[in-house]
Amino acid sequence: MNRPERDFVTHLPFTDPDWTAGGERRAHVGLSALRTLWFNTGTLCNITCANCYIHSSPTNDALIYLTLEEVARFLREIHERGLPTTEIGFTGGEPFMNPEIIEMAEAALRAGHRVLILTNAMQPMMRPAMQAGLQRLAAEFGDRLVLRVSLDHHTATHHDALRGDGSFERTLTGMRWLRDNGIAMAVAGRTIWGENEAETRAGFAALFAAEGFAIDAGDPAQCVLFPEMDEAAEVPEITESCWAILGKSPEEVMCASSRMVVRRKGSARATVLSCTLLAYDPAFELGSTLAEAERPVALNHRHCAKFCVLGGASCSG
Repeated sequence: MNRPERDFVTHLPFTDPDWTAGGERRAHVGLSALRTLWFNTGTLCNITCANCYIHSSPTNDALIYLTLEEVARFLREIHERGLPTTEIGFTGGEPFMNPEIIEMAEAALRAGHRVLILTNAMQPMMRPAMQAGLQRLAAEFGDRLVLRVSLDHHTATHHDALRGDGSFERTLTGMRWLRDNGIAMAVAGRTIWGENEAETRAGFAALFAAEGFAIDAGDPAQCVLFPEMDEAAEVPEITESCWAILGKSPEEVMCASSRMVVRRKGSARATVLSCTLLAYDPAFELGSTLAEAERPVALNHRHCAKFCVLGGASCSG
């Protein structure tokens, strides 16, 4: 249904939570079931990458380190409310810069969840205390613990163009350590190189075979290829009628099954966001508990359109 003419006010795209700039009802996504809960461990990172969607860097502490106590609070809520949450994800920044990452991952594993940690597998992960912690968790929990390594391309040339000279080899060094210690791995790459998907996956398959990495490049869950996100890009707004036009269901979109917990610098407590991609937009803050965060999400951002609906991507494992 189009917006009634008498109520219509011209506005820019992605500004009204209920109506598009063309006067059509904006698509909303309800939480069908909380399958994945993400924790952003903090936006500090050991490197600064070109086009980082969350602007992580050695100086960006807009999202401060989460603590074990805060993670435990949400794990308790999952248990007490009987939520069907199977996966706990840790993202950043670089999670291994958070001094309590091993303890937070262990708490989630002991609560019965699978744990996915996103990492660049560089120096923070390779510190002795982190290595010892990962070895201990892998020995006890096996492949319920997975580290998804950011490897933007299967060649050093492209990867280093985004992450700095020598970063490809430093990441491979970390991946070799994970391989040698039997710690389950996945990879996240990007699709901005002018290759088709088959070419990209073939390149990763060759790299994995050469390195002896137990990663199936043909499995989208083990080798995730993310579409690029550009907040300045011209993308269509998603309306209610788009689901039928695109042959998609709202339940396919990430915010139908996941939420993310962050702690903003200066905030008194952690808050829950609609997803991993929209860390800085207050319009996507849903409350300080999982119960408060169960309300529907308006697809009122370019990332909702390009990454999730049109790109068909998801950060979950």
